[in-house]
Amino acid sequence: MSLLTAIGLGKAYGANDVFADLSFAIPQRARMGLVGANGVGKTTLVRILLGLEEASSGEVQRARGLRMGYLPQQVRLEAPHSLWQECRSVFGELLALQAELRRMEGQLSTDPGLLAEYGRLQELFEQRGGYTWEVRIRQTLTGLGFAESDFERPLKQLSGGQRTRAALARLLLGEHDLIFLDEPTNHLDMAAVEWLEAYLADWPGAALIISHDRYFLDRVVDAVWEMTPGLETYRGNYTAYLAQRAERYARQLEAYEAQRALVEKEQDYIRRNLAGQNTRQAQGRRKRLERMLLEARLTPPPQPRRLHLQLEAAGRSGDLVLQTRSLVVGYEARQPLFQLPDLVLRRGECAAILGPNGAGKTTLLKTLLGQVLPLQGELSLGAGLKIGYFAQAHESLTRTHAVLDEIASVAPHLTPAEGREWLARFLFTGEDVFQSVQSLSGGERSRLALACLALQGANLLLLDEPTNHLDLPAQETLQAMLAEYRGTILLVSHDRYLIDALATQIWEVQPSARRVRIFQGTYSEYRQAQLPPVTPVPAAATHSRPAPLAARATGKTNKDRQRLAERQALEARIAAHEAELARLTALLEQPIQDAGRILSLSQTYQQVQHDLEECLEAWLEMGAED
Repeated sequence: MSLLTAIGLGKAYGANDVFADLSFAIPQRARMGLVGANGVGKTTLVRILLGLEEASSGEVQRARGLRMGYLPQQVRLEAPHSLWQECRSVFGELLALQAELRRMEGQLSTDPGLLAEYGRLQELFEQRGGYTWEVRIRQTLTGLGFAESDFERPLKQLSGGQRTRAALARLLLGEHDLIFLDEPTNHLDMAAVEWLEAYLADWPGAALIISHDRYFLDRVVDAVWEMTPGLETYRGNYTAYLAQRAERYARQLEAYEAQRALVEKEQDYIRRNLAGQNTRQAQGRRKRLERMLLEARLTPPPQPRRLHLQLEAAGRSGDLVLQTRSLVVGYEARQPLFQLPDLVLRRGECAAILGPNGAGKTTLLKTLLGQVLPLQGELSLGAGLKIGYFAQAHESLTRTHAVLDEIASVAPHLTPAEGREWLARFLFTGEDVFQSVQSLSGGERSRLALACLALQGANLLLLDEPTNHLDLPAQETLQAMLAEYRGTILLVSHDRYLIDALATQIWEVQPSARRVRIFQGTYSEYRQAQLPPVTPVPAAATHSRPAPLAARATGKTNKDRQRLAERQALEARIAAHEAELARLTALLEQPIQDAGRILSLSQTYQQVQHDLEECLEAWLEMGAED
């Protein structure tokens, strides 16, 4: 059964059609990715499905009682309360039920007739998560990157990115059958994105997701809709979509070329025979050809406008590109951010710098550029280096320049005609080249910065979030270009798809330890190395929770054994609490006439449930530290 069905949907603004005649359905538990070039109408389509905008044509049919949730790109949270209170507001009905139960508890001793209703409400309260909502809020906020100290901060004190994460937390805590997520990974660091991926994998509802995060789409969606502005459906994740799209384009192009060859052959026959002995045959073929072209004429399969990007190193650098000794990175007025191990980067390698937001990744790039002096240690750059820098905030662009003037400032040898021809390769055509830099969108500024970078002939690229604001076709083009680049790359990015394709080593910034860990290998190998070792479990052993770590006791240090003993004791307490809850549940399910006895059992149940939740939280924290 479909949760939502669209039939012949169209949207136009005046005489301009955004899209037309779209028909599709979203089934239960679907994970749909919605992709397409910027401006094709993805957000508009989602708003129509939600009922926030009217369609110009067609209709949307929603299942009865369908509960929908929405995370827009631009979030406005203006309430005067705290982050915790914003999340708590999701459970308004549950909290009202809790208050009613407490009111009834005070009356049970004098009004035993309330007993049956109290039992019914308590069962409903438990089924709806009445004893776990606080733990759920805490886990969700922590998973999305909030610190404990943020929980009581007023919403108005949060940054724009934090407010977006707060809105996402509120959405995930709600009860929805279908959610729409518009760029949900914006403002999330890698750890938070991975938490969201795991959450959505277990979530029982359906989701329609607009995202430029290719790795996220790979791990979450099971189908992809591409707006062109028609709607093409592809089965599988993002990587499967790329393969199917290429195959589909090849088949369509082959069919078009075959039909064009047939038309040319028929037209040649008609020209040669129309006035000769075979005139009747030629006339018949002409009629058949005209009918075919009228009813089944094929057009070339559309290709989206793409960047025509090529990065070439003007000269070859030395084999040794970068070397550090006891290098400490930071600012003099503050504590050091971290110390790098002694490392060597050689020509042709790509090092990806990973770490949470605010860890100092951009500061490291600026230190390598000489814009920020190291606090201690030595930094040596190799011979013959020409460095190109792509700044995340595009500080190198002059905001008052026109686009064409910005190119002229980087490459004064280009004539205006050559400058316009170069900009056309980056999708700046016509009057676009006379726009001021400050009037450009984020994606347009990224394309202009890439156009300037490609003119510099650098053999060492320092790239700070190069795929930010780029649509998916532009990201694919940039990745293909960097894969062919013959120089050396230092890459700061949250784009795991790009990192996985390019990186030959990983530099992981660890703020808590104030150090950088170097991993020699690809991103996939790095992720595999992060996984805990697999411990074989006997076939007869079953656990409601992950197995205790007793089997790993061998080879441990004294500190490890102490932590293992603490964990085993905690697991024993959890098992005891669970057994006690089972006993209390069995008692409460029996017919009891004594209201005082029921009240006592209920209070004991709530206390044991609370103790169990504290133990589970401690168990999870202990697991996170291991």
